[in-house]
Amino acid sequence: MAGHMTPDEFRRYGKQVIDWIADYHESVASRPVMSRAEPGDVLAALPEHPPEKGEGFDGLLAALDRDIMPGVTHWQHPSFFGYFPSNASGPGILGDLLSSGLGVQGMMWATSPAATELETRVADWTAELLDLPAKFHGNGVVQDSASSACLVALLSALHQAGGGAPGRDGIDRRYTLYISSQTHSSLEKAARVAGVGANNVRVVDVDPVTLAMDPAHLDALLTEDIASGATPAMVCATVGTTSTTAVDPVPAIGEVCRGHGVWLHVDAAYAGVAAICPEFRWINDGLDEYAASYSTNPHKWMLVNFDCTLLWMADRAPMLGALSILPEYLRNKATTSGEVIDYRDWQIPLGRRFRALKLWSVIRWYGAEGLREHVRTCSRLADELAALIAADPHYEVRTDHPFGLVCFRPLWDGLATEEANIATLDALHRLNASGDLLLTHTKIDGHVLMRMAVGAPTTERRHILAAWSRIREETTP
Repeated sequence: MAGHMTPDEFRRYGKQVIDWIADYHESVASRPVMSRAEPGDVLAALPEHPPEKGEGFDGLLAALDRDIMPGVTHWQHPSFFGYFPSNASGPGILGDLLSSGLGVQGMMWATSPAATELETRVADWTAELLDLPAKFHGNGVVQDSASSACLVALLSALHQAGGGAPGRDGIDRRYTLYISSQTHSSLEKAARVAGVGANNVRVVDVDPVTLAMDPAHLDALLTEDIASGATPAMVCATVGTTSTTAVDPVPAIGEVCRGHGVWLHVDAAYAGVAAICPEFRWINDGLDEYAASYSTNPHKWMLVNFDCTLLWMADRAPMLGALSILPEYLRNKATTSGEVIDYRDWQIPLGRRFRALKLWSVIRWYGAEGLREHVRTCSRLADELAALIAADPHYEVRTDHPFGLVCFRPLWDGLATEEANIATLDALHRLNASGDLLLTHTKIDGHVLMRMAVGAPTTERRHILAAWSRIREETTP
């Protein structure tokens, strides 16, 4: 019978695991990018019942290679272009390992002062790196994802819009949330979870070319809803939409929100990290004057492995009012003194991992210079790809690609729009099935576009050129 793993056993097996991870990262480029597993393949390879007796660790890595790896899509592959990057850098992995090794449950300052105070510091470090407004300093928190950050922002906005008690009087009021067709789907889910309801999510028009939210239509919707007795709770502006990295005009939207007294949340999940480079700091326009909350994901483009989202509040009071509950078993001297932060009140769940360690590890390893170089390299490669596509008369590329995402479509000669869309999706399937690269698609103005997101730290110019060559093979008429 296998008992508790001793420190000596942990040391021995831990070295094997580190070696396995290092070998994996060293060889990942030789693997097919997308798993070729069929539904049920991994289940069929796994024992139907758990072992009666502990099996130790010797066979686990062999089983990992044999049974698990065939079902893994390799997000760290240099030719993984399908989604925004979710980078697992060396310092991030090791920071996560340290967090797991410490086993801290950082729900309150009292449960581990270092977990709380390091989080406060690295949130401020990141705000400084991104040149965010001073009002956000001291008001940052690490969430698991942008979905959670948006939900926390909405609950805070509801608390403020409801005069401090939306949970009690929500039945008597109709709250509304304002997004665009390009806003991430997590906002509609947040509306469902928070009790706003999908029917009260108002979709604002976008500019037909830039796909940015139309402030005039937002103003009209707010005016109409207020006149009908609704209580607008929150507007979400996006900096770098998931579909095409469109950027909403935050200053103009902010003016509308201020005129109607509505909370403005700015979701910069992917693109916000770009502001670490001075040339990208235009994306911060309007934050200081108008944003009540702001979020971005270091786990996308800042080389911090998933999960790590940062949410900042201009004023933490509505959030604490919405989320703070203090049962007797959590009472302690530090909390009741009011001198410390208890991050349990800044999120939905009570428990929380020591995520700040991996953010701290990445920032200390790369420094601002290293992080800027990564963002600039990805953007430069995306620009080169876009130029190659634009130069080919058989393709159309979206000219607005300010970050690391390029959206384009083949111009299938003689095919109607729907026929062309089917041909594009078929080509996309063939490309992904080949294992050479991974792309995704979006649909804009009735046309299916391929999405190619550059972001892996191992991606080089040769990978971009190879991907473009394969795309042309599958899509050139």
